Amino acid sequence: MLTERELESSYLGQFIPVHYHHNMLMDQNRMSGFKAAINHLVAPGAKVLELGGGTGVLSWFAAAKAEKVWCVEYNPDLVREARNFLSKNVNGHKVEVVEADAFDYLPPEPVDVVICEMIHVAMVREKQVQVIEAFKQRYLEKFGGPLPLFIPEAMIMAVQPLQQDYSFEGYNAPIVQFREATFEQAGSIDLAAPAVYSLLDFTQPVGTDIAWQGSFVIERDGIVNSLRFVTKNILAVVMETNSTIDWLNHYMTLPLADPIIVQAGDALCVSFAYRAGGSIQSLQASIRAGDASIFAVEEYTESVAA
Repeated sequence: MLTERELESSYLGQFIPVHYHHNMLMDQNRMSGFKAAINHLVAPGAKVLELGGGTGVLSWFAAAKAEKVWCVEYNPDLVREARNFLSKNVNGHKVEVVEADAFDYLPPEPVDVVICEMIHVAMVREKQVQVIEAFKQRYLEKFGGPLPLFIPEAMIMAVQPLQQDYSFEGYNAPIVQFREATFEQAGSIDLAAPAVYSLLDFTQPVGTDIAWQGSFVIERDGIVNSLRFVTKNILAVVMETNSTIDWLNHYMTLPLADPIIVQAGDALCVSFAYRAGGSIQSLQASIRAGDASIFAVEEYTESVAA
């Protein structure tokens, strides 16, 4: 019988199937970005902690320069797999795979860098924010400051109105879609430029509530029937070149309940509110889209009710 925490974890990512982690190993953009960021931020002889280690590959990247790496993983199947893989790789002996809950674990001594990749586009489903914020509090209580460096350092999230083709061999099915960010999005027509709606900086306190209301200037005639959510992870800031090492999540496209016919030059207002780590459905249900008059009526109704 699973506990309540384990049941939630099963849905929110800590017990995603092992083959998903294998797919992550084959994601070249993810792998190369993290390898570069870890190589940049982990100094020779450093102590490193990874929260949610999966197959252990990110901990292994760190072990190339680190003196010691603690790799924390909650899923016993992945714990066994990570230990097996690490035993087959140079420097794998420097990684200690710990079977524990990332919400509770603290290393036995202070660390220089914390790696945590519990990241879903728009920061839904997985508990990256909660895990990092809980870790900060526990770490400061036990070791005091300063906090270690975090990989990723920050996330930038944006949203964009689309006209999306939901016909599958003639079968109309408005579904949530995930597509690689590096490829042209077949069947997608951008109707306005993306707008940044949130910046999460892990060097600062990060809250779980995310809310946005803004407007887009429509660039071409069409039908807004979905919103594309974009998440850019700032894995490391390279001060020497005034640049960043980034990783883009797959784009997530959410269909709107009520499509909106638009013309070039129209102003489209959009709002939504959700909690980091919450369900995709909770974000989708919160979306409101229309012209400014709709929001004016809603604001007036709320003020009267108050």
